[in-house]
Amino acid sequence: MPIYDYIYGTIDRSSDSVYEKSLKRSGEEEEESADDVDVVHLTHLTTPESIYHLRIGFASLASKPHRYTYTLSQWYLQLLWPFTASCSVLVSWIYGRTFVSESNTLDKLKLQTWVVPRYIVQYNLPWRREAINSLIEEAILEADAKGVKVISLGLLNQGEELNRNGEIYLERQPNKLKIKVVDGSSLAAAVVVNSLPKTTAHVLLRGTVTANKVANAVASSLCQMGIKVATICKDDYEKLKLRIPVEAQHNLVLSTSYAAHKTVTMKIWLVGDDLTGKEQARAPKGTIFIPYTQIPPRKLRKDCFYHSTPAMIIPPSLSNMHSCENWLGRRVMSAWRIAGIIHALEGWDLNECGQTMCDIHQVWHASLRHGFRPLFPVA
Repeated sequence: MPIYDYIYGTIDRSSDSVYEKSLKRSGEEEEESADDVDVVHLTHLTTPESIYHLRIGFASLASKPHRYTYTLSQWYLQLLWPFTASCSVLVSWIYGRTFVSESNTLDKLKLQTWVVPRYIVQYNLPWRREAINSLIEEAILEADAKGVKVISLGLLNQGEELNRNGEIYLERQPNKLKIKVVDGSSLAAAVVVNSLPKTTAHVLLRGTVTANKVANAVASSLCQMGIKVATICKDDYEKLKLRIPVEAQHNLVLSTSYAAHKTVTMKIWLVGDDLTGKEQARAPKGTIFIPYTQIPPRKLRKDCFYHSTPAMIIPPSLSNMHSCENWLGRRVMSAWRIAGIIHALEGWDLNECGQTMCDIHQVWHASLRHGFRPLFPVA
């Protein structure tokens, strides 16, 4: 803890005890004292330099949102790049165990964040999927053995192509797991729906829609609310139509103007993480891009507005939250991570994985009731 926090009285009184606990994990080398953890959030590294943004890295970086580019004041990262590119990547490639990066408390609930030492590029390699799935499954089994109530799967740890939104782990361990596995899709969908301006009449939904639970839930919810949802792919349109109640299907439309490469008039775009610069160029001035996936799109348009990925502001009672979660701001937490906490607080006896989802309105109101607040759009 910096000496100035002691001098000016800004020290977090829980930091010392929580920090000591965060250093301990079960294994051959050391004793474990985290058997009383209630919720584990399982995330992973994003880019090679993202390891410096963890609490075990540089505090000056951990306290700020992770960016893909750095300022001149962060020149030292350029000097570290040879080490980052060689040693860091090599270690992550061969190291076969998750590690604790952060410990928090919310009232009587004890939380931990575990990190899979793999990067996004490794998750995108088909031949690495089975090895990554083994790491995730081992983390779930370890958490279950410790008596953890809920484990939430963050970032790409719950991809459809990787593990069918976590469903394969339940299939491999039928009726053996006491822990609840949560992919957080219901709260993520709820955040997107509640991020829309109240005057919204129609939106454009693009990306890999039918392979994304959140996109499906958002489209269905908006159509039932009377909001027109335009898709850009006929195949997506046909599949989405089957998942929307008959009385609301007329609100799902196929965008012929987008398909014909004409000017797009809709100014609210619900986008996946594969939004390209070419697509952004077709958006009219003043368009609002709202991501429904965990990785934000590149901000290439200065005349448009970009929402954060689905996230909420945490309550003041959540302690020891000093580092930023990836690209989110201080004391802002991703919806997927919050979903695991809400699951534990409410005591829900349900695995939210595969095609199973909680009611998005129920989980939204539960998060508000427990002190989480909506995050205003980030330009």
